[in-house]
Amino acid sequence: MIKADFLHQLDRFSIILNKRVTSNYIGEKQSEAVGRGLVFRDHSQYVPGEDFRSIDWRVFGRTDKLFVKRYEEERNLTVHVIVDMSGSMNFGTGVTKAEYASMLGLGFAYLALKNNERFVLCTFSDKLDVFRPQKGKKQITSALEYLNNKKAAGETKLDISIGSYKPLINSRSMVVIISDFLYPIEEIKKALHYLKKQEVILIQVLDKAEKDLKLEGDYKLTDAESKDVLQTFINPFTKKQYSNMMDDHISKIQNEAERVKAKFYSTDTGKPVFDTFYEVLNYRGRRRGG
Repeated sequence: MIKADFLHQLDRFSIILNKRVTSNYIGEKQSEAVGRGLVFRDHSQYVPGEDFRSIDWRVFGRTDKLFVKRYEEERNLTVHVIVDMSGSMNFGTGVTKAEYASMLGLGFAYLALKNNERFVLCTFSDKLDVFRPQKGKKQITSALEYLNNKKAAGETKLDISIGSYKPLINSRSMVVIISDFLYPIEEIKKALHYLKKQEVILIQVLDKAEKDLKLEGDYKLTDAESKDVLQTFINPFTKKQYSNMMDDHISKIQNEAERVKAKFYSTDTGKPVFDTFYEVLNYRGRRRGG
């Protein structure tokens, strides 16, 4: 459960957050792009094929030439925060992956509001659930309550969940997906395909035990989503195999992310959440800057 004082910590964090990182995270509110916005910019000579409705007939009456009106298009960023609440996220030797992911998600929503941007918060497991905050200062408090009332459970397919969410993205957006990403790489690949026109940040949250397997001996391992039980003996060779498979999976996610120009960051619940949050933002700032 996220404690209420986490909001006060967020407030302090936003004050000390590097200014360059913040500006790179949000981007410029105004765009020099030309479109059908509200602010008139100038005229340009009409070219066959352009929207006939854009012609300024008053100018035509004075000059006997066809000109179209051009406008400055204001593009506000919408931050879409999508948090995995499937059964595997309920695992944790301390704080669960779901709790850690929720704190990260709340941080992104908070930062968006601090920069006068809109955020949309969503969780997914066996179904998609979109949080619809009311306007005003209580949005983050409501988001905290929403996440605290969520329990990580059930099975899901990442590509189906993201495919279902895609119709909700109808403006210039940044999409932040927070998950353990313990899905087949083909599902991850399909999910990224749905978002290839957006700016995407993938944050993988693993438990420290998943990154550094220290168990040895006979164990019954239970799948958190399917509840299937596997009786296994863990020895140094098994641990090495597991480590190689995990490294290979993370490497494949990184490759798929780079293929669609998404950013991928992997962390574990043993790291202080604000360290992870800062590193994700700083990493993104460096990538954009260089």
